[in-house]
Amino acid sequence: MGLPFLDSFSTAAGRGVWHADELGLADAQVVATGHAALDAELPGGGWPVGAMTELLQRAPEAHVWRLLLPALAQAVEARGGPVVLIGAPYEPCGPSLAAQGLPVEALMWVKSDAPAARLWACEQALRCADVAAVLAWLPQARVGELRRLQLAAAQHDVMLFVCRPESAAQGASPARLRIQVESCAADSSQIELHLLKRRGPPLAAPVMLPARNERMTALLAAARLRRKLRLQQRGTVPVGDTATSATVVRIDAWKGGPHALDRIAVVA
Repeated sequence: MGLPFLDSFSTAAGRGVWHADELGLADAQVVATGHAALDAELPGGGWPVGAMTELLQRAPEAHVWRLLLPALAQAVEARGGPVVLIGAPYEPCGPSLAAQGLPVEALMWVKSDAPAARLWACEQALRCADVAAVLAWLPQARVGELRRLQLAAAQHDVMLFVCRPESAAQGASPARLRIQVESCAADSSQIELHLLKRRGPPLAAPVMLPARNERMTALLAAARLRRKLRLQQRGTVPVGDTATSATVVRIDAWKGGPHALDRIAVVA
């Protein structure tokens, strides 16, 4: 019997073949990121569920909440379980997160400086059926350890976000999606997202997102205005001039502890 002609497979085979110059389709569930410009560049239009997403940053807390908060709030609403934070560098600002749809009761913060303990806690959280998502800071994790976490996320259909230093971008990773997150040097009101790994062609330019949501932008603008009025009343700033110094806007200090949002410096 002769071999079947290759063209007889072309129609069926074409449906299952991904071409590297095309944005791939999601092979599992996704959750919309809440950022339309980013969704347009991700396979399936969102964060992959049951897979690892790696965030590479110069500073461990930079822009994480701005980027992930909409999807984490969706995951909590859909699954009803907590978001587990492992090795978070700062205590989250509860009131700010709650105002954007993520109640503080939905957060479980695992504190440990030991790399092995963080990995163990991450794997256990992924295996818990009640967990909505896992967000872990694992700067010292090795490829084999990350591969084990990727497998656990896939087995239990949990969103997993791993934050690592930007120096790790040169190494291999089992993550389905790798994004380098950094502030825009030309415009401090924007953040740049460099998609280092996705199922699709490389991007010629980074995805740009606002560094703050509308609520935070309005709050900071109001703080700048109040400060300028105080200075004008004291006679230290002429009317019409713009102050050039910087001030720190402190959001309600939840539980009295330091957190990342306390450290936002804004030009007045």
